[in-house]
Amino acid sequence: MSIYKIVSCLSLFIFLVSCSNHTKTTDCEKKEAINPRFLEGIKTEKAVLSHQEEELTLAGKVDYDPEKVIHYTPLVRGVVERTYFSLGDKIQKGQTLLDIRSSELSALYSETITLEAELAVEQRNLQSAQGMYDDKMLSEKEWLEAKARFSQAQASFQRAKTDMSLYKHKGDGVFSILSPMSGYIVDKQVASGSPVSSEGNPIFTIADLNVVWITANVYAGNLLSVREEMEVEITTLSYPGEIFTGKIDALSQVFDSEEKVLKARILMPNKDLKFKPEMSVVVRLKDKTQTASIAIPNEALIFDDNRYFVVVEKEDKQFEIKEVSLSGHLGETAYIRSGLEENDKVVTQNQLLIYSTLNEK
Repeated sequence: MSIYKIVSCLSLFIFLVSCSNHTKTTDCEKKEAINPRFLEGIKTEKAVLSHQEEELTLAGKVDYDPEKVIHYTPLVRGVVERTYFSLGDKIQKGQTLLDIRSSELSALYSETITLEAELAVEQRNLQSAQGMYDDKMLSEKEWLEAKARFSQAQASFQRAKTDMSLYKHKGDGVFSILSPMSGYIVDKQVASGSPVSSEGNPIFTIADLNVVWITANVYAGNLLSVREEMEVEITTLSYPGEIFTGKIDALSQVFDSEEKVLKARILMPNKDLKFKPEMSVVVRLKDKTQTASIAIPNEALIFDDNRYFVVVEKEDKQFEIKEVSLSGHLGETAYIRSGLEENDKVVTQNQLLIYSTLNEK
């Protein structure tokens, strides 16, 4: 042991012995009992009046916007010749999803050609009838009949053309199925050689992922703490340390029959495509109470004998221990129900050393 430590110990012993003869210790004596080195390193913060924040954590998951998704089911029977995209691939509207061999499509294609020819005939007949009607060589009734036949032929052709709009004839009974929208393949239930029909399940699901839905589960006990337009923070294991912000766009008014929860919906921009459908996330909500409380840093608290204390600095480096009761915590802030007043200067560094010293007296 160094000479410095021996001298310090002897000085402290002599001081404690001399103090033991007094029944009371003044504030000045308590101050002298505190090592000056402790006083040099102390830090304080003022207790402030603040509305207590409460944090609620909800489990959630990512889903695509149901208004921007297409579950594609063929309108006809056939056999898949080839697929061009895999699960997760990006696709543009009009690109080929797959090739299909179908006798029904062949018949529809032939019908479309026939209707197109009939429309051309009815168009020429209408032009001829219009000229004769203008020259007073055709009655109004005959002209109206020619016009009606043209309109009927036009409607039939447009209907067949619409039915064929997502198919491209490649010849020999093979047709390409074209994507009805731009987006990403989020589900694929077909492979080369697979039979398809209008009665089956969707063979492709295409979704626009530029904006996704995040749905959070709200249990009955949390209803009072969750409202529409509340700001939220979202985290996920996929991006540790990264926090995404949003707000509750809608809160369902009907409990999910299976999970027994309400669904809170958050619309989340997804420009960088970090959020994937079915990804699990954690949603945190913060809410402020109506009643203001005294707020101090958590680090100022001292837990001893199952109670909480703080060290308060008075004038001229005088210190006092105060017992406090808590109303809650959030992050680095503790909210005090009783024991402190606004603007009290609580010690946030070296408070344990001061507390121990004051408790010895």
